[in-house]
Amino acid sequence: MSANDQHTHHTQLERAQKANDALAETRKARWYPHVHIAATAGWINDPNGLSFFNGRYQAYFQHHPYGSQWGPMHWGHVSSTDMVHWQRHPIALAPSIEADRDGVFSGSAVEGPDGLLYAFYTGHRWRNGNNEDDGNLQVQCLAVSQDGCSFEKRGTVIDCPEGISHFRDPKVWYQEGRWWMVVGVSSLEQRGEVWLYASSNLTEWRFERVLFQAPEPSVFMLECPDMFPLGDKWVLLYCPMGLAKTGFEGRNGHNAGYVVGDWAPGQAFTPLTSFRPLDWGHQFYAPQTFETPDGRRAMFGWMGAFNMALPPQAEDGWCGQLTVPRELRLGSDLHLYNLPIAEFSQLRTRTLDLGALILEANQTRVIVEECQPCEIALTIDLDHSSAERIGLWIGQPNGSDGVLIAYDDQTQRVVVDRGSAQLGDRGYRAAPCASEGKLELRILIDTSSVEVFINNGHASITSFVFPVEGQRSALLRAESGNATIDSVVVHSLSSIWR
Repeated sequence: MSANDQHTHHTQLERAQKANDALAETRKARWYPHVHIAATAGWINDPNGLSFFNGRYQAYFQHHPYGSQWGPMHWGHVSSTDMVHWQRHPIALAPSIEADRDGVFSGSAVEGPDGLLYAFYTGHRWRNGNNEDDGNLQVQCLAVSQDGCSFEKRGTVIDCPEGISHFRDPKVWYQEGRWWMVVGVSSLEQRGEVWLYASSNLTEWRFERVLFQAPEPSVFMLECPDMFPLGDKWVLLYCPMGLAKTGFEGRNGHNAGYVVGDWAPGQAFTPLTSFRPLDWGHQFYAPQTFETPDGRRAMFGWMGAFNMALPPQAEDGWCGQLTVPRELRLGSDLHLYNLPIAEFSQLRTRTLDLGALILEANQTRVIVEECQPCEIALTIDLDHSSAERIGLWIGQPNGSDGVLIAYDDQTQRVVVDRGSAQLGDRGYRAAPCASEGKLELRILIDTSSVEVFINNGHASITSFVFPVEGQRSALLRAESGNATIDSVVVHSLSSIWR
């Protein structure tokens, strides 16, 4: 980057940070997250550049610092020594060169052999200079950093292929002596694809092959691809745009999932599974993973929405957050499990163990009078329960506002039902689970969200819930039958912010 470009980038960063600091002074905290990463103020979406670098976990994210609506994208930045407690940093990347004049879009980061952090991102431009009506011009760009905070832009490393209007979200990894990159693409035939590139030096990239094409003809773009090994198999995450609704699947305006297959450098990717949802909730998108120093595969996703307004956008000065960090593991049946990382337990400050409980038909029982951010673990004995729905009501004790998290015996699924919510979108989401034996639920409750993990991470449901002012309690509930609950444990949670 020339001295003039470096000065321009520095100026844009200062301007964005000043605007974001001013917005933060007026931010309302009523729904602001306690145990989830969010910007000090403004909009965020995709997690970017997840990595362990310079002795710290680095997390960047798509960020519009000037307001709570989506706008020209920057990279926000936080870091941590333990992936649990986080420190805020100034905005890391801003639009400042011709290649990214309309947005520094999503990407990833790796440590190079020279000890620098290499951040790959999509430089975005509107072809007509104003909107997407005439398509996008998207290129893959590189920026490098010595400390993870200040970056020097190196410009475009992969140009936009002729005729392609969706070409973004590079994810890079090292394998068998070479660097590899997957990119999400909408082909000339308007089919969603993942393309594979290779490099020997992180700066010169060669197209290898079309790695994967979505089997559904309606899917026109595969956003945020991520590819990584678990055991002797490879997992390909992607976000299909245009996915049709089918029963409980594809219910959101934007969905995320995975296929598992075989791959080796120089070979084709051979899928061994169909596309499967990674999370069944209302708000889960753009997951990105990285390998921790001890070899685990960790992941963050985005909780937000492009296709509907969320209550904080109206007057609270912020919108969007990341999920808690999760660990991924692959079962022998090629099912992908996800569960909060083990370190998350460091946030527990006080534990209430209620032991075993039995609820009679249509009985409710208060377990938390005033529900602050907390973690609730339930073990339900399905074999000795007859209720149609058994679970946890989070909200006003009279049932006028809140969310029900429950096992539904008629559908044999765990549901997050927002039908009684007074604010925000309603509707419900449902994840599959075993219909007999013990059902284990681990529920993370934050100021405006719930994350439900089922049977040690076999499934998860991630959704926003925006409570109205007033008492917010947690109550056990059994509907039209009795419930046998083997254990109930409540952990209070401290803040993630240092």
